[in-house]
Amino acid sequence: MREPAFDPALLDAPHRAGGRFFNPWAPGERRLGDLLRWQLSRSPWDKRRPPVVPVVANDGTGLAGREHSGSLTWVGHSTFAVHDDDDVFVTDPHFGPRALVPRRRVAPGVPLAALPRHAFGVVSHDHYDHLDAWTVKRLPADMRWFVPLGLAAWFRRRGRENVVELDWWRSTRFGRWEITCLPTQHWSARIENPRNSTLWCSWLLRNEKRSYYFAGDTGYFAGFAEIRRRCGPVDVAMLPIGAYEPRWFMRSQHMDPGEALRAFRDLGARFMAGMHWGTFDLTDEPVDEAPRALARLLPESGVDPERVRVLAVGERWRVPDPGP
Repeated sequence: MREPAFDPALLDAPHRAGGRFFNPWAPGERRLGDLLRWQLSRSPWDKRRPPVVPVVANDGTGLAGREHSGSLTWVGHSTFAVHDDDDVFVTDPHFGPRALVPRRRVAPGVPLAALPRHAFGVVSHDHYDHLDAWTVKRLPADMRWFVPLGLAAWFRRRGRENVVELDWWRSTRFGRWEITCLPTQHWSARIENPRNSTLWCSWLLRNEKRSYYFAGDTGYFAGFAEIRRRCGPVDVAMLPIGAYEPRWFMRSQHMDPGEALRAFRDLGARFMAGMHWGTFDLTDEPVDEAPRALARLLPESGVDPERVRVLAVGERWRVPDPGP
């Protein structure tokens, strides 16, 4: 079936009405009946086998001092500690024991205390597996945060005043970084935030040497190609590969491994780092299934497997410098 044509102008269209945000290119919302249908359906997946999630011991001391390049350390789920020269930033930092209800299956890859005091954070949206109050409470009160529209109030209610709130396609400067908020296809809700009352986003962080794209949580959409057209290719794209079954329900909000590869190609990134798997049991497939599915797809994808990284929890990967 041919996909409907995508109008890039929709990425600039108004995306808030009546106090609620929406995806202008895909304005339909999930219905309660769909959620009940999923919860009452029988999953074809057998989860009796204990998941196998690789772990590398890491005390986090490598985050201190200077990194004479750029590196990613996977803390778990959607949390990376990115160390670039003297700077460290964390993506959707979650070091807590639960994502509201689902318990953490694997301990964080580095101790929370290992994050240096000058570290800053980017948050993609307010779902409990991405925005963790337990973690925020234990990070320095003066830590700098970058969040999408509507989410700054959540931080300020917790005494975190050093927060910058951005809309899609808006940028700000922080030290040597240009930080840009970009569209994704998702939604938002938590107990204290009404559904879609805060925005969701991805982030592009660029300095004079390297650039990092963090997708947050998203379904596949043609906006990835437009992001490349407007922002240029990036060095590393951190893309979700897990929490994707059943497809009839999850497709609009979570990419599967094949769609993540497609997004990687659309973005024109040099490298891809897979995330959003292995930590919280959120959907029908086993929490360790996504890397296996990705490995099966790679040989037929046309993507050089050396450009696709699926890290162990706690593993640190240094981003190779571009070739001549």
